[in-house]
Amino acid sequence: MGLLDRCQELFKTASLYEVLGINKEATEAEIRRSYYKVSLKVHPDRAPEDPLATEKFQVLGKLYAVLSDKEQRTVYDEQGVVDEESDALSQDRCWEDYWRLLFPKITLQDILDFEKQYKGSDEERQDLLQLYTQHEGDMDAIMASTLCSSQEDEPRLGDIIRAAIESGEVSEFPAFAKESDKKKRARRKRADRERQEAEEMQKEMGLGQEDDSLAMMIKQRNKSREQNFNSFLSDLEAKYSKKSGKSQKARRGKK
Repeated sequence: MGLLDRCQELFKTASLYEVLGINKEATEAEIRRSYYKVSLKVHPDRAPEDPLATEKFQVLGKLYAVLSDKEQRTVYDEQGVVDEESDALSQDRCWEDYWRLLFPKITLQDILDFEKQYKGSDEERQDLLQLYTQHEGDMDAIMASTLCSSQEDEPRLGDIIRAAIESGEVSEFPAFAKESDKKKRARRKRADRERQEAEEMQKEMGLGQEDDSLAMMIKQRNKSREQNFNSFLSDLEAKYSKKSGKSQKARRGKK
């Protein structure tokens, strides 16, 4: 069975782009990021409840191999077919090794560097306004979803949103403009409790002993935000992943 047929069977669409949730005009970076996020959801080690996880993971690897190769992508875009005899699809490759080569594990320093660059950047502003619109001004949801944010950041983030409302860039939602003091106090109380739990766990875990200690600490102290944190890690891993300059021809013979 060919790649397109396998996509139809496993993902209910024969479109390589639809499987990744992107359009035909997607950039290489967008394809890479989407591949990471979708493949992470079906990674055999992270989706043991899915009996087809391994097959989906392998198909996604082949899909990315096609779309990341300029020649193969052009053929697919113009003719709607995939060269099943190409090296990328015909060789017996270990797709787990291929995936980890593209997306090596991030380190504690990567997280700290990202946070330093992200806060106050235009990227943070655009992400914040997108979340504001998505959650229709609900600051509980916005603060739970904003990367690298804490209670101390809320006044600054609120000012960014208010400025965007005044300029007409985004609409004013009642949930934001008329948020009750009771709700604000509850959010601060929750944040204080999480901070205390984080400090206690940091002492218990000896933060800094392992590269993954910060990730473990945040995930364990705040289960309600685990999905958002995983999304943060996926964005960061995609951002810091090694970009291979080798062509498909240069990789021939590797398994």
